[in-house]
Amino acid sequence: MKVLIVDDAVFIRLTLKAMLEKNGYQVIGEAANGSEAILKYNQLKPDLVTMDITMPQMDGIAALKAIKKMDPSGKVVMISAMGQESTVKEAIIAGANGFIVKPFVEDQVIRGLSKFK
Repeated sequence: MKVLIVDDAVFIRLTLKAMLEKNGYQVIGEAANGSEAILKYNQLKPDLVTMDITMPQMDGIAALKAIKKMDPSGKVVMISAMGQESTVKEAIIAGANGFIVKPFVEDQVIRGLSKFK
């Protein structure tokens, strides 16, 4: 399964990439903000996107909406420290396929993504 990781923190991208590759996922790209995520989504056509919410230039909810508009069947799982109920609801309404709260542990991430494999 090909994955695009979107997070403005390099450390988070590296951590997720290591976890995912160790568990049989293929990380085909990374993006540091929502605008980059949309471009990379178009170029790389990933099977799944992990998307942070709070990022510079364009946040994850706006990027999620743009990706879902282009590809309604696109799979996007939000990964964010913003576990407030309103943010989770907003992401689900915008079309998110799941939500993983930071700080995360490997089991939690793999469990959250395994249903898409």
